[in-house]
Amino acid sequence: MNEQFVRTINLIGTEKFNKLTDKKIIVLGVGGVGGFVIESLARAGISNFVIVDNDVVNSSNINRQIVAFNSTLGQFKVDVMKQRLLDINPKIKVESKKVFLTPDLIQNFDFNSDYVIDCIDNVTAKIALAIESEKKGFNLISCMGTGNKLKPELFEITDIYKTSVCPLAKVMRKKLKDANVKKLTVLYSKEEPRKTITGDRTPASISFTPSIAGLRIAEFVIKKIIGE
Repeated sequence: MNEQFVRTINLIGTEKFNKLTDKKIIVLGVGGVGGFVIESLARAGISNFVIVDNDVVNSSNINRQIVAFNSTLGQFKVDVMKQRLLDINPKIKVESKKVFLTPDLIQNFDFNSDYVIDCIDNVTAKIALAIESEKKGFNLISCMGTGNKLKPELFEITDIYKTSVCPLAKVMRKKLKDANVKKLTVLYSKEEPRKTITGDRTPASISFTPSIAGLRIAEFVIKKIIGE
């Protein structure tokens, strides 16, 4: 028994743990949500990742992103995340892609995996991903808005057409209905977004809200894989 994962194996058993190590996960976006998704999956035993993000760490990321430190400022998020993963488990396979996902790129992207996790904040790309998932049949979970929110206990995972309150989910519902997309699993919250103190249109954030969203998504994917 691998000492590193002994407590996980003692919880879920060897058979279910082996299911995790055999899976490939694609995570799109290595920010406040995506970074915690990736690290949680790796610490649970997932050992094959494709991580996608073209952004670099800046100082405003430090309040909430797992890759953000003063020592990593200016570095590509996928590079920092890859090093973290290899430090957790040197046997992990990590393919990092420094690209900005456009609808055209999404149509030609290789989504061959066990799960695709959407943690990006571009609405056009999120819609294109949902359409591709409907067309090609790959497993997809998409994170809705976590900015301007302070009640992570209200996060829930459901189908996009069962959502309410969330402004991003509202836009997605309409666009996906128009595109004849029948379903999309999402994490969202019924919490009304708060107005920023300064009136700035850039979403405000705090340390625990996006991280808990990421952990909830990781929980969902892990339980789906092991059949819990």
